[in-house]
Amino acid sequence: MRVSKKGLVWIMAIILMGIVYGCKDKVPSSDDGMQAYLSAWMKGDYGSMYEKLTDGAKATVAKEDFVTKHTSIYSGISASDLNIKLAFASHDEEAGNTRDTFGIHVQMNTIAGAVEFDQTVPMVLEHNEWHVEWTPGLLFPQMTDGDKVRVQVLKAERGEIVDRSGYGLAVNEEKLAIGIVPKDLSEPAEESIKKLAELLQMSVQDIDSKRQASWVKPDYFVPLSIVSTNDPKLLTIRSVKGVASQPKKVRAYPLDEAAAHLIGYVGKMNAEEWGRLKEKGYQEDDALGKAGLEQVFEERLRGTDGARIYIVDANGKEKGTITRKDPVNGSEIKLTVDSALQAQVFKQLEGNAGAGAAIHPVTGEVLALASSPSYNPNLFVSGVPAETWKRWNEDPDKPLLNRFARTFSPGSAFKPITAAIALDTHAIDPEQEREIAGKQWKKDGTWGNYYVTRVSAAATKVNLLKALLYSDNIYFAQTALEMGEQRFLAEAGKFGFGEQLPVPYPLDVSKLANQAMKNDIQLADSGYGQGEVVMNPLHVAAAYTAFVNGGNMIAPVLELEEGKTALGKVWKQGVIRPETAAAVTSDLIQVVDHPAGTGHDAKIEGLAIAAKTGTAELKQSKGTTGKEVGWFVAYNTEKPRLLLALMIENVQERGGSHLLSPKVKAVFKQYLR
Repeated sequence: MRVSKKGLVWIMAIILMGIVYGCKDKVPSSDDGMQAYLSAWMKGDYGSMYEKLTDGAKATVAKEDFVTKHTSIYSGISASDLNIKLAFASHDEEAGNTRDTFGIHVQMNTIAGAVEFDQTVPMVLEHNEWHVEWTPGLLFPQMTDGDKVRVQVLKAERGEIVDRSGYGLAVNEEKLAIGIVPKDLSEPAEESIKKLAELLQMSVQDIDSKRQASWVKPDYFVPLSIVSTNDPKLLTIRSVKGVASQPKKVRAYPLDEAAAHLIGYVGKMNAEEWGRLKEKGYQEDDALGKAGLEQVFEERLRGTDGARIYIVDANGKEKGTITRKDPVNGSEIKLTVDSALQAQVFKQLEGNAGAGAAIHPVTGEVLALASSPSYNPNLFVSGVPAETWKRWNEDPDKPLLNRFARTFSPGSAFKPITAAIALDTHAIDPEQEREIAGKQWKKDGTWGNYYVTRVSAAATKVNLLKALLYSDNIYFAQTALEMGEQRFLAEAGKFGFGEQLPVPYPLDVSKLANQAMKNDIQLADSGYGQGEVVMNPLHVAAAYTAFVNGGNMIAPVLELEEGKTALGKVWKQGVIRPETAAAVTSDLIQVVDHPAGTGHDAKIEGLAIAAKTGTAELKQSKGTTGKEVGWFVAYNTEKPRLLLALMIENVQERGGSHLLSPKVKAVFKQYLR
């Protein structure tokens, strides 16, 4: 069949029209295009988003800038859980189906809280596909060309730690950050730096490393140290050419060394800490509790930072706030501690390696916990000079060691416990006298050359009162043996050995033996507080509360929480009978009142004090001279208000436990008079 030329033209026209209409039928819907764009947006696939922009939008922003802008904004505001929903679609028939409009609802979580907004998104048909007519307003409605998103962290103020009367132990104080502006330093700069190093007790190397840090620019303020606003050297410091200062609120510790081990200090996070804590909202330059109660109560003290997300124009002028979350300051921690008593206990320890624990014997309130020698925690805020750090670490008395948290052999301070459990189990008759001759005694020949030694052989007939007065090791060694291992461990164990004290502080656990009693020698030594018996000072004080409270051990309390703190709560019920507690207290009063008592030097006229001294000898083997730890534990008996356990190391050749008598006396006179 032959077709005319005119017919062939018509056939081709029909075919072309079919192709055109067929292609038109294959144009994807604007709804599909919008859903694809929103899906890429929520996935953070900013490159795919860019490919879906109109030619006009692409002309205003390069792909790299588009991707960077989205990435940096969402990263900077810590955006998460981005969710974008299609609210409506408007198809413009009059525009020849080449322009449609969609409404979207955007939701996300940010560093400053939840953000949500509505926005309209135009789509245009270009190159046979639907493209988004993008503007910066799609990121946030307030944004226009040239605008930037900024984040301001609103710092929460760290909660303060105060004593029972509200006196500050760890406070936030306005001080001055001292630094340099490199371009303002004298020429040569070494002259200013050397002078400044001397004034701030820093090394020239430390200052140089700070001013040469990668972020530093000539006109930047480079912080070096923190000083008090009333520092006598401040005028001289400020006179150094190139020095500048800025007000800065920092942590301060008013009691300085006196409460350093109890309160602790804050410091900057190291890399490991930052890596572990950034998920909890910590900023890299946040202070972190590093020791003591600053560390124990970190979660409650730090609070929660707030933030503000806002927009600035190309000139840096603020245009408006997107969202804001106010900071929540940290909680105040109110302790049972008495600052004046804390300072006094530390004063009595100063110059010695030792520790002290003072509690209210009826309520259990911890009134003081001190360790000596100590360090100044304020230096950790301003920066510990290298020489000071070296001195602390090389000091044989170890000022960084928290002694009230460690355990020591209690020596004769343990004897009232042995006396109490022996009376309670009827293992001894307090009036019965033992025949003890000489200073040394051993059970039998199986002990070889091992023997128990007592300080004085003045009494050959020894009952319980004399044993406590003269602190007779032999009497208590024999008593422990008569009780037997099982009964001794069971009864003494009722005093909380092997358990954590119920206080929010990491204290070493007191023990009667490392594992089990090896033999009779260890049992005998344990009877007078040696062998493997170890106790921390607070546990020693807590154990003596049984003598004040009719045989009940009172739980130590370190924090006063309004409506929550139960004072006088029993930790160990009925560890001894009430009559036993009264009998031990009666004898311990004589330790102070009786002229022959080992604690007589601490006697205060008009004040009834019950006490026990103790000296624990630490030696490697029998026949050698070892170091001695001295103890003095005392409490007033009429309306009891103070129970003090004081311990000093290395009392050998210094009077033993007698070294502590005037110190204990001074504390009681100050606190109870």
